[in-house]
Amino acid sequence: MDEVLIDGNKIKKDFQRYRKVMSCIQADIPIQVLCLPKTIENILIRSGCLRVYDMIDLDFSKIKGIGPTRRILLSSRLDQFLSVSF
Repeated sequence: MDEVLIDGNKIKKDFQRYRKVMSCIQADIPIQVLCLPKTIENILIRSGCLRVYDMIDLDFSKIKGIGPTRRILLSSRLDQFLSVSF
């Protein structure tokens, strides 16, 4: 019988990559699904955020026109979406 060795680190790394890919696939939808106010939507679109996955790991404080109040709303809607979809 041949001995098969399993590399736990490789499996962990592969699983993390799989989760990341699946997250991107699930978030490949228009930002309109977040039901944001039109002004915030327009600011995001001008900044190049057309899909929800564009917003993941994005620093909203670096986008002109997104102040603290809008940042809180954006983060809240994104968190709601991610918690339901993932």
